[in-house]
Amino acid sequence: MKGLGKNVPELIILPVYSALPSEMQSRIFDPAPPGKRKVVVATNIAEASLTIDGIFYVVDPGFSKINVYNPKQGLDSLVITPISQASAKQRAGCAGRTGPGKCYRLYTESAYRNEMSPTTMPEIQRINLGLTTLTMKAMGINDLVSFDFMDLPSPQALMSAMEQLYNLGALDEEGLLTKLGRKMAEFPMEPPLSKMLLASVDLGCSDEILTIIAMITTGDIFYRPREKQAQADQKRAKFFQPEGDHLTLLAVYEAWKAKNFSGPWCFENFVQSRSLRRAQDVRKQLLTIMDRYKLDVVSAGKNFAKIRKAIAAGFFFHAARKDPQEGYRTLIENQPVCIHPSSALFQRQPYWVIYHELVMTTKEYMREVAVIDPKWLVELAPRFFKSADPTKMSKRKRQERIEPLYDRYHEPNSWRLSKRRA
Repeated sequence: MKGLGKNVPELIILPVYSALPSEMQSRIFDPAPPGKRKVVVATNIAEASLTIDGIFYVVDPGFSKINVYNPKQGLDSLVITPISQASAKQRAGCAGRTGPGKCYRLYTESAYRNEMSPTTMPEIQRINLGLTTLTMKAMGINDLVSFDFMDLPSPQALMSAMEQLYNLGALDEEGLLTKLGRKMAEFPMEPPLSKMLLASVDLGCSDEILTIIAMITTGDIFYRPREKQAQADQKRAKFFQPEGDHLTLLAVYEAWKAKNFSGPWCFENFVQSRSLRRAQDVRKQLLTIMDRYKLDVVSAGKNFAKIRKAIAAGFFFHAARKDPQEGYRTLIENQPVCIHPSSALFQRQPYWVIYHELVMTTKEYMREVAVIDPKWLVELAPRFFKSADPTKMSKRKRQERIEPLYDRYHEPNSWRLSKRRA
């Protein structure tokens, strides 16, 4: 716009994406002042969710970012992929919702007809199926391999989900639901989170774990505007806890609670008030389920080791240890990974960590990282880890002393059975 000189009317540029605070998002609906034009730069949030008055021109680049889960690596990747023909029609439709308009497509007609799939890939074929599998087992559907799905997920994704549930103790050797699995199925969240919550009841820290789960499931808590990045990073660093990101999230919620759930406090600290309010709602819902099943809500006070132990009880298969060369390696696949730069542990780089999820952007990053004691892994997940034999190890390995039970991880009896049935 600067290059076009002063004779061109002003262009008001407004971004919109899901992690943007709602007060910033709502600016896209304000009418443009007289003599000025408005351009909205959007992710595919604008494809079907929004109708903005006065939009007459749409520019469609033909791509979107979608989240795809790799069951072998346990990795979520944000992948830039060509959109489907159905999405292209939705985008073109945005141009004519409140009056006649035009859509400029940055791809050829032959690409549209021959290279784009007719519809977008169904979500069940690109997500972690842990919760789906647990819910189906709780409904009494035991033979998932021959179940008539509308859109069939890959057998590998189903097997991976059943392995995860077996290792969490939700399924037995025959692939049937255990008592613990039945309790886990009552909570509307990913199985590792429900296992972590149930473990926290026994460990005496369920009050804090409830808050941590509510904060994790609401998505981005911190807001980092481009023009105030240094200020936002400073405020964020004040909440950092040396034990990791889970306890940092707990510290944010506790600080907000101490300020009587204030909105202006969120604004001052670059925290998204909408995300915190959503976390508050999630926490209330989980409390209701805890009450229904008479599960104790107990606080650990300042005993953060209990809280980290509860996290390890749900996410032990997401353990990683420091690589002597660079970054970290996951314990199961020996995959190179890094701590995300936004993490409280980015500067500290502890030796043993557990992460909430792996996300592939420019590198394979661990999100929501906590420091753990490796002894907990053997104690909390005997089906999955054992202490390594010191007589059969090199000096460096002797310090680590933990190895996954590969034979149990890859081929428990029940998976052999289900493969034979398949």
